[in-house]
Amino acid sequence: MITVTDLRKVYRQGKKEVVALDGVTLSVPKGSIHGIIGHSGAGKSTLVRCLTLLDRPTSGSVSIDGTELSSVRDSEIRAARRRIGMVFQHANLMDSRTAAGNVAHPLELVKTPKDKIRAKVADLLSLVGLEGFENAYPSQLSGGQRQRVGIARALAAEPDVLLCDEPTSALDPATTDEILDLIQDLTKRLQLTVLIITHEMNVVKRVCDSVSLLSKGRIIEHGALKDVAGDLESKLAKALLPLPASEPLKGALQGGPVLEILFAGDNAKEPVLTGVARHFDIDLNVLAGSVETLGGQQFGHLRVQLAENADYDAVLAYLHQRGIGAKLAGTKTTASDAVDLDAVDLDDADLDKTQLGDAAGRNS
Repeated sequence: MITVTDLRKVYRQGKKEVVALDGVTLSVPKGSIHGIIGHSGAGKSTLVRCLTLLDRPTSGSVSIDGTELSSVRDSEIRAARRRIGMVFQHANLMDSRTAAGNVAHPLELVKTPKDKIRAKVADLLSLVGLEGFENAYPSQLSGGQRQRVGIARALAAEPDVLLCDEPTSALDPATTDEILDLIQDLTKRLQLTVLIITHEMNVVKRVCDSVSLLSKGRIIEHGALKDVAGDLESKLAKALLPLPASEPLKGALQGGPVLEILFAGDNAKEPVLTGVARHFDIDLNVLAGSVETLGGQQFGHLRVQLAENADYDAVLAYLHQRGIGAKLAGTKTTASDAVDLDAVDLDDADLDKTQLGDAAGRNS
């Protein structure tokens, strides 16, 4: 449904060129949720602006269901934007309008008959769970309710794609879960294709089917969530299945090798460590671990110390033969190599929130 091919965006600052996007290519199937994650300045917001045609790409293409948007004439931009519904971090509602008035606004811009607007608005507010709040102003709504109004407004033009820019970063954890559940439900019910721009790994874990890691304008990792999480060498895997810092144990295991082990699918349910201990007649101890269900599949990520006399090469071969990811982690390990995306700023340096906010009403 969404296809981005070799997308480049270069900004000029006097004689200097700033490459914000450098050959971004990705494909998101219809009816799926894809997460774009990256540090501040990675190019996430530039990608949003190119997808919504707020900025023209320098080169490359953006297409939705085979229709190329990046080459449309200026006179056709409004119609092209109707295919993309936009959900913002802070909803960007008009304070002078009620919930119903905010949802109605994009329909009024295209001169939809008033009776159809009333019926459509009622249906959309019901769809996002806001029956009875039609006449409430944004100041009378909670953060989660305002975001629901923003989602309803984004759906007013019946878009093919829902583009969410940090949709939950301003919400508390419980409300975040509610909004993510809503997005997931709407994706299935309306067969939407959803692109979520976020810095929060928990958002990716909870609702995304696939994910891309954007860095310095390039996608450096990309794939289905379960494929990315199953790769021990993946930076995203370390962020999806993080391990706390740990020290090797003293005593009988002092100086013993430390392994990093990744279980996936059926392997995550098997007593593999017990099998290692029995097969090699050695002691071992778990230093750190995490268990997650990602993309409908269970994963376990462990840091394990073996006895000092253990043949770690033989243990690694034993694990690899059983389809289990494993590598030597060294005798002292930390979590410093993980992708710490929850600690970065919310916004890219190149994001003009005012200009994006103005686009809310033009989403029609």
